[in-house]
Amino acid sequence: MKTTAHIERIAELRSLAAFRQFLADECAGKPGVTGEVLYDLQLAVDEACTNIVIHGYESMEPGMIQLSLEFAPDRLTIEIADQGRSFQPDRIPEPDISLPLEERSLGGMGLYLIHKSVDEVKYEARGDRNVMRLIKRLRPA
Repeated sequence: MKTTAHIERIAELRSLAAFRQFLADECAGKPGVTGEVLYDLQLAVDEACTNIVIHGYESMEPGMIQLSLEFAPDRLTIEIADQGRSFQPDRIPEPDISLPLEERSLGGMGLYLIHKSVDEVKYEARGDRNVMRLIKRLRPA
């Protein structure tokens, strides 16, 4: 059986705490959602929402970010939607993490961390909406 939960907040950095708390509250007691899994989910959502605030709504009035969770026995799916500028994730180069910090190019770490935190990342621009789906497979408790 699948269950879902939703939250919507203004696209501002101060909203990140509400998203983290929402994830903690909704994931509490769910089979397969360990502390490590919750950390990974919160990190991925933090990075995605930070990118929306900083890049998606850059030089625009902040719109809304909608976050939806869908629980299934073997996975958790998070959908993050906004109406900021779209982007092309395949055009963002993966950062070279072997280089010292001072030699690295700026940008790309957020998307890199998202990919490292969840099992699947899907992005699409649907009309005036951007939708990112993050899928984390769960192991039985």
